[in-house]
Amino acid sequence: MYLVCAGTIMAEAVFLRCVSVVMNGKAILDSVDLSVDEGESVAIIGPNGSGKTTLTKLLTGELHPYYDRDRPSSLRMFGKDDWNTFDLRMAVGMVSADLQSRLDADTTVSELILSGFFGSSDIFRNMTVTDDMVRRAYDSAISMGIEDLFDAKIGELSLGESRRALIARALVYDPRMLVLDEPMTGLDVVMKDRFRRMFDIMTASGKSIVMVTHDLGDIPSCIDRIVGIKDGSVVLDGRADDVITSDSMSMLYGGDIDVERNNGVYSMSVRNPDRILRKV
Repeated sequence: MYLVCAGTIMAEAVFLRCVSVVMNGKAILDSVDLSVDEGESVAIIGPNGSGKTTLTKLLTGELHPYYDRDRPSSLRMFGKDDWNTFDLRMAVGMVSADLQSRLDADTTVSELILSGFFGSSDIFRNMTVTDDMVRRAYDSAISMGIEDLFDAKIGELSLGESRRALIARALVYDPRMLVLDEPMTGLDVVMKDRFRRMFDIMTASGKSIVMVTHDLGDIPSCIDRIVGIKDGSVVLDGRADDVITSDSMSMLYGGDIDVERNNGVYSMSVRNPDRILRKV
C-alpha cells in the first residue's frame, strides 16, 4: 500500500490488520492494527507483559500471526507478505537486551558485527567472510565510535559499549528499518542521554526506527509518534504531546501517574504510591 502525503508517495514499511499472536491458548496480541511509513519513527510503549516484545518478533519474522478463518489477518513488511526469515532480517535490523544476554563473552566485537551479515550472533566455520564485509563491519564500528574495540572481546566491554556493538551489527548491512527492544535497559542516566542523541542523528539521516520501551525517558526527541499497547491491544496512537499525558499514562500503566517533560525528555512518577501499596 502507498500513501499520498502533500504530493509525495510514501510506502508503508509495516502494515498489520487484525493480527493476533496466541501462545498456550492465550492471546498475547489481540487483533492489532498498526501501520508505519518508511522513514517514520515510532515508539511503542506499555507496561511489562503488554505484548511489546511479541510485536517486535512479528516485525523480524520470529513469530507469525495466529490463523483465524473467521477473522483473517494481514501482515506486510515493505509491501510484501511472503518474506523468508533471512531476507526479512536483512531488511529489519534488531537490537535487544535479550540478544545481548545470549552473546558469548569470548566473541570479539568484529565477529559480532560481521555476524549481522548472516543473521547469527557469531561467526562459525561454515560462514565465508569477505574483505568487503570486514571493511563494512569496521565502518559500522566507526559509526558507533567503537573502532578502537574492534578486536576486543564482548566480555571485556561495558554495557554501553556492548550495546553500541549490537547496534553496529544491526546497521552493518544497511537495513531499511531498525527495531530497538528496550535498548537502554541497564544504562545509567548519562549513557541514556548519549543514546538518545545517537538515535536523533540516525533518524535525521533517514533511518527509520521502531523503539519498544516501558520507560518514557528512553524516547529520543526525534520520535514524535507514540503507540501504546495494553493487554495485547493498541489503546493509544498519536503525537507524543497528545498521547503522553498524565491521564493517558495512568490509563495505560494502571496507576495514578504524573507526566513531566524537561528539555524534551519525558518522565513519569506515581502520584499516590501509598495507595498502590495498600492494593498489593
